[in-house]
Amino acid sequence: MRHLIYIFGDQLSQNLSSLEGFDPQKDCILMAEVLTEATYVKHHKQKIALIFSAMRHFAQSLREKNYSVIYKKLDEKTHLNDFTAVLNDVIQTHQPEKVILTEPSEYRVLEEVKLWQKNSTPIDIRQDHRFLATKAQFNQWANGRKQLRMEYFYRDMRRQYNILMSGDKPIGDQWNFDQENRQPPKAGLDIPQPFSVKPDAITHEVLELVENKFSDHFGSLDQFHMATTRQGALDALDFFIKHNLALFGTYQDAMLMDEPWLYHSHISFYLNCGLLEPLECIQAAEKAYHNDNAPINAVEGFIRQILGWREYIRGIYWHMMPDYTNLNFLNAKNPLPEFYWNAETDMRCLQQSVKQTIDHAYAHHIQRLMVLGNFALLVGIDPKYVNEWFLIVYADAYEWVELPNVSGMALFADGGVLGSKPYAASGAYINKMSNYCKHCVYKVSDKTGPTACPFNYLYWDFLDRNKEVLAKNPRMRLIYQAYHRMSDEKKETIKSSAKSFLNIIFHK
Repeated sequence: MRHLIYIFGDQLSQNLSSLEGFDPQKDCILMAEVLTEATYVKHHKQKIALIFSAMRHFAQSLREKNYSVIYKKLDEKTHLNDFTAVLNDVIQTHQPEKVILTEPSEYRVLEEVKLWQKNSTPIDIRQDHRFLATKAQFNQWANGRKQLRMEYFYRDMRRQYNILMSGDKPIGDQWNFDQENRQPPKAGLDIPQPFSVKPDAITHEVLELVENKFSDHFGSLDQFHMATTRQGALDALDFFIKHNLALFGTYQDAMLMDEPWLYHSHISFYLNCGLLEPLECIQAAEKAYHNDNAPINAVEGFIRQILGWREYIRGIYWHMMPDYTNLNFLNAKNPLPEFYWNAETDMRCLQQSVKQTIDHAYAHHIQRLMVLGNFALLVGIDPKYVNEWFLIVYADAYEWVELPNVSGMALFADGGVLGSKPYAASGAYINKMSNYCKHCVYKVSDKTGPTACPFNYLYWDFLDRNKEVLAKNPRMRLIYQAYHRMSDEKKETIKSSAKSFLNIIFHK
């Protein structure tokens, strides 16, 4: 064997750098379902099922091109439980001249891979071209800047790839259209049924494996309907462009009872495992604008999530690792409440968000940030527990995308590297952007006491607990001025309401 190409479960693209120069007559591809990757945290059952089924379908598509593929299934009787053990076994059996791989997306896996370079078989680690900004490019952009704000990075990426540009200016003469986006939901919205794929024989086999082998993991497999092939992922993208994109921007922050999907694309499942590539998604949306099939506010908002936020988050991750995993700027130490696992809470916004996560391994970005993340921020949950939970429960979660979003965006654990201030909010925001509060036992109009929405008093209690560090933030000055104008009696009532609630959820 000349070259052994090792492909991981989130690299399911035939445009991988490791496949460049592949010779079907001399080279072979290695793929493996390894136990350690499914269990280093107890991933959602649907997440494991998506990756394993997509891997098996990807291997099948390679074989259809007459590529030689060594594929290790988890259900085979084997002691090869991690990437290294699988590689060493295959090297011993097939004696390749060189091992080639595309660099892993996670720091943890890259550190394992680097150890392989000590072996006698040469290891060629190639850059991952599926992202639109290289690590070196992001570092060059970031070095020397006092603030690493996504908006400026996004503008540079728009220019570089000539996306929604008219010469050297943005189409519409503005870089974003937030003033037209992020509207509250209104009555009578016609929400399309979500894109779904009926599981085939390969997926059914995987679903049975996951249910048997990972029965104690989080989540349910009952409603698994994700695409697991390249064509299925392309169909999901096409469905979004045709049916949802036009209203995506307007309602991208909206939340509705028993409506988990709304107008979102749900393609992060496929982008993050390699079945879709970012530029093709961006260009599909841009084409819809130029063909008058979607307005500029929707198209720009969608493109910003991929060309801006996704690339920026990945850049922050590699720029800050490995120290980023241990940041805890607000010194939060509380454990994760039990209802994050079972949805058993009277707070309807949290109940809905967690229940949808259990059922679908999915919740949209505002549920993650302004409900689940906001609550964790306000009550002071230790970032390590919140990060682990987010990594476990979402099918699109890999550390490179999850960690900066949680520690940086949701928890302000990085002290402002990613966001200029904490994304803290009271119940008023959730009431504005959803109909959850109308169905809740708590009253968003009450500010304190047993009937009040807990977000209301938890918000002010959070500000009080962290005033030594947050009051220095220029963007927090006005809100602290409002807090200082409160009477001592009102402050004490807030503190008492928060203490009673926290004692209940943390069983003190």
